[in-house]
Amino acid sequence: MRLNTTRAGEGIPVVLLHGLTATQRYVVMGSKALERSGHDVVAYDARGHGASDPAPSPGEYEYAELAADLVGVLDEAGFARAVLAGASMGAHTALRVALEQPERVAGLVVITPSHDPGLSPTDLERWDALSDGLRTGGVEGFVAAYGDPGVPDAWRETVQTVLRQRLAAHEHPEAVADALRVVPRSAPFDVEDLGRIAMPTVIVADRDEADPGHPLAVGEDYARRIPGAELVVEEEGRSPIAWQGGQLSKVIASLAARTRV
Repeated sequence: MRLNTTRAGEGIPVVLLHGLTATQRYVVMGSKALERSGHDVVAYDARGHGASDPAPSPGEYEYAELAADLVGVLDEAGFARAVLAGASMGAHTALRVALEQPERVAGLVVITPSHDPGLSPTDLERWDALSDGLRTGGVEGFVAAYGDPGVPDAWRETVQTVLRQRLAAHEHPEAVADALRVVPRSAPFDVEDLGRIAMPTVIVADRDEADPGHPLAVGEDYARRIPGAELVVEEEGRSPIAWQGGQLSKVIASLAARTRV
């Protein structure tokens, strides 16, 4: 199974991990600030996403497989240790590897985490509806199943545009549809274990009015559980930091400067 990987820059090793239905572009939104400021940056499309191959079978999108892929990317890049910066699914994958193989992780930037061990059947039904919409109706089927994004009018058009752009970037949309069913049902870790995270960590959370799918309460909870973690949130009424590649790159670079690779 081939993962589409890009690498640029020299310096502190950084690996970027995107979220479910996204691609590698949607971590720092195309910003090249990290590469230009002394970082050796590797980004990759998760299995089944972007230009990466689908998983060997439709059920192989659990966090155990995603974490193994990340370790494989570290090995392929020759990184004994690296700063991991992941969004949503990518954040959960990075945290899992930090718990299982802490010697490989120099620091963590956990962007818009959303894993909630109390996911209800209704929540899973929504993920299944998104999967079915994409499988049967393509991008527009997914957007129709997504429905009202539940954000202020100022951001509604942006959210819908990005949804279409993200979904149109996949070479294997049926694989993304498979992932939409599997990933939400897979527990990346026990949240009680987050207290074992020992490397420098920053949590980048969004306020609920802009990004209700990634609750601020989850980011706040992770920041409380991880010893010494810093919580970064946009000012009220401002666009989320996770949507601003340049600003997010500054957060990642600041964290990387505090690590020992």
